[in-house]
Amino acid sequence: MLREPAELCVDNHGRVELPMGLLAEAGIAPGSDLPALSDGDGRIVLRRAEDAMRDLLERGEL
Repeated sequence: MLREPAELCVDNHGRVELPMGLLAEAGIAPGSDLPALSDGDGRIVLRRAEDAMRDLLERGEL
């Protein structure tokens, strides 16, 4: 199901606050470790640490 995009603002320190609803939909709890990477063209990808680790193990990169 497609959701309405959330309007976010980057503050003067480079921080962004993510709405709790957005985090809940993604299965991310407060205090979670989130590897982040630039996907180019203005996109930043956040992953749950356990999902990123599982993907690396499945691809044989660890």
